[in-house]
Amino acid sequence: MKKTKLALAIAAAAMVSTPVLATNGDVLIGLGTQARAMGGTGTAAFFGSENALTNPALLGKSQGSEFTIGGTVFMPNVEASTDVGSPGTTTTSKSDNDLNIIPEVSMSTRINDNWTFGLGMFGSAGMGVDYRDEAALFKGYSNLQLMKFAPSIAYNEDSFGIGFAPVIQYGALDINYENGGTNIGNGMSTDLGYGFNLGGYFDVSKDLTIAASYQSAISMEYKDQISTAATGFGLTMSDKLEQPAELKVGVAYTMDNIMLTADAKQIKWGDAEGYKDFNWEDQNVFAVGAKYSGKDYWLGAGYNYGSDPIKKAGVGSTGATPPTGMPGYYAQAGDLFNNHFFPGVVESHITFGGGYSLGKNTTLEGAVVYAPEVEKTVGTGVVSSALGSSFASTADAGTSHTVKHSQLGYTIGVKMNF
Repeated sequence: MKKTKLALAIAAAAMVSTPVLATNGDVLIGLGTQARAMGGTGTAAFFGSENALTNPALLGKSQGSEFTIGGTVFMPNVEASTDVGSPGTTTTSKSDNDLNIIPEVSMSTRINDNWTFGLGMFGSAGMGVDYRDEAALFKGYSNLQLMKFAPSIAYNEDSFGIGFAPVIQYGALDINYENGGTNIGNGMSTDLGYGFNLGGYFDVSKDLTIAASYQSAISMEYKDQISTAATGFGLTMSDKLEQPAELKVGVAYTMDNIMLTADAKQIKWGDAEGYKDFNWEDQNVFAVGAKYSGKDYWLGAGYNYGSDPIKKAGVGSTGATPPTGMPGYYAQAGDLFNNHFFPGVVESHITFGGGYSLGKNTTLEGAVVYAPEVEKTVGTGVVSSALGSSFASTADAGTSHTVKHSQLGYTIGVKMNF
C-alpha cells in the first residue's frame, strides 16, 4: 500500500513533468535576440524579421528582405531538497539537465507596398529535470520539447497594420521515474498541434506605436505518456497537455536614437488542459526595455516580471479528481511534484544585449538573460504519513520539499538584409 501511494504521487507528477524554460512558467520571455535583450518586449517594437515570432503585424514595417538565424544556450540551475521518504534525513541534489540549445530562424520579404510575408521556426520549450542518479528523488526524469513553425502574412497602411500566422507545433514528451525498484515509463511520444497568431499595430505618431496580439492555445496529446504513468496506480488521466493561449499588449516610443518599450501579457494556464488540473493559474507578465542605436551598433537592456503561476493545492483542493478517500494526499502529492518536476517558479529576469554591424548587410547580435534564484517550499506531511512516518496528516506539518531555481541564458544571432 505504501508503494502504491508513493506511485500515486509520482503519477500525479507526470501530469506536469514538462520543461522549465527561461521563462514565464515554461514560456520563453522573448523570441529573438533584440526581444530577449529588452526584457522580452516586442509586441509593439519593430525588431525586423524576428517579429514573425511575436506580433506578425509588425512585419508591415519592414523594408526589402531579411533573414536571421540564431539560438539560445539555456542553463537552468535547479536544486531539490526533501525528507518526504525519510523524515529527519534530507536529501539534496541538483538536476543534471542543466544545458539546452534552443534554435531560432526567421525571415521576411516585402511583397509590395502593402503586403509582407514572414516565416518563423523556433524552439519554444526544450528541457526538463534529471534526477536519475538519486533514488531519494525517485530517479525522476522528464523532457518536453516544443518546436513551432509559423508562416506569416502582414498587411499595412501608412499608420497601421494587421498580421496573421497559422502555427504548426511539434511536441515530444518523455516521462520516467522509479517506484519500488521498478522503472515506470513508456519511451518518448510525439504529436503535432495547430493554432494561430493574430496581431495589429497603430502608429499614434511617427514616434509612438501601440499594438496587441493573440496567440491561440494549441492542443497536444502525448499517447500513452501521462496515462501510462497513472493507470497502473488506480488513476485515470488524459494524455493531453495543452500549450496555453496568450494575450499581449505593448507600446514602443522612439526619441532620436533611444527606443523605450513596455509589454503586458497574460498566459492562460488556468484554461489549459493538463495544467489547470494541477492548479496552474493565469499568469500576468510585465516587461520593459530600452535600446540605444549608434552608427554601427545598438545596446539594449530590460526587465521582465511574472509571478509564480503554480498555486499550492493544499489538502483536498486539487482540480483533478482524487482517489476515493485520499483527497488530502493527492492534493499534497500534486504540490510536491509540481515543485520537484516542474519548478517554473522564477519571477524576475534581468536582460541586456547588443548588436554590431559587420558590413552593409550583416549584423551580429547577442543577449543575456539572468533570473535570480527563487526558493519555494511545500509541505509533504500527508505523503510522509502515507509512507508510514509518525508525522501528522496536515498540509504543512512534518516533512517538506524545497526547490531552488535560477537561470542564465545566452542568445546569439546573425541578421542579414537584402
